[in-house]
Amino acid sequence: MTAGAGKRGQDAAEKSTRAMLVQDPSPTPGASVPVDPTSWSLTRRAATAQGEIAWDVFGEGPPVVLVHGTPGRSVLWRNVAPVLAERFSVHVFDLLGFGQSERHEQQELSVRVHGVVLAELVEVWKLDAPALVGHDIGGAAVLRAHLLEGAPARRIALVDAVVLRPWITETTRHLQAHLDVYRTMPTHIFREVAAAHLRTATFAPMAPDVFAAYFDQWEGERGHRLWIRNVRGFDEDDTAELEPLLGTMTTPTRIVWGEEDAWLAPEVSARLEDRLPNADRVLVAGAGHFSPEDRPADVAQALVDFLA
Repeated sequence: MTAGAGKRGQDAAEKSTRAMLVQDPSPTPGASVPVDPTSWSLTRRAATAQGEIAWDVFGEGPPVVLVHGTPGRSVLWRNVAPVLAERFSVHVFDLLGFGQSERHEQQELSVRVHGVVLAELVEVWKLDAPALVGHDIGGAAVLRAHLLEGAPARRIALVDAVVLRPWITETTRHLQAHLDVYRTMPTHIFREVAAAHLRTATFAPMAPDVFAAYFDQWEGERGHRLWIRNVRGFDEDDTAELEPLLGTMTTPTRIVWGEEDAWLAPEVSARLEDRLPNADRVLVAGAGHFSPEDRPADVAQALVDFLA
């Protein structure tokens, strides 16, 4: 073994030890009362060059922006945002094409577009170097906004994040390979395919009201068409542009990952940590890909500890 290889091995071991020490943190005070998913609604609107964004802000303090992924909406953060709002000004929004934001079939949606919109929102909200927290494709949007669109960030948290290829799930790859089949499939049959996929996002089964809070946006013929539109826009080239830049990023970064993530295995988080020179990693026990849904108190604690 060369000296360089030994040093890399030592660094990897140290990073692995850090991840083990911070996993499964103690419950967060004040996080015991869950927020009713049926009551979650964003009250504000922002015009961007790509379309209208539904958003809201909670609390006071240094700014934090929470970015959800696919096929979710900002309801993912409903039990995390109130904990952060005790110390921070927390901005949440629905990605373009999701939830209460502008949605139509003709939209051009991609990780690249979401990064552009996020950078514009930081300007619209007049935020000075906020902390950016991204889940799933929201993680890729955060990194594109910061590294390629010039959005300032004092800290970054990547939660079960889309960054390293391959990240498109087997189900979605099959959809992309047979788009015409799925597009013309009877909606009631396609619904079962999409619903089955969403149910694998959490480690514990979602309660009916929680599942509906995520899936209502995809119901019916319109929801069918919009899901297909989203699938058409997934392109791993949008993150390939990021990968050469990861080793140059000095922004403090925390990686938060569900130990039971069935979409992006925990091994991906270790690979990502190795690529980022100023990162640490929290593994969340009992959490799947939607770790803020499975274990919101643990995810909130990992973020509070890092962002404070």
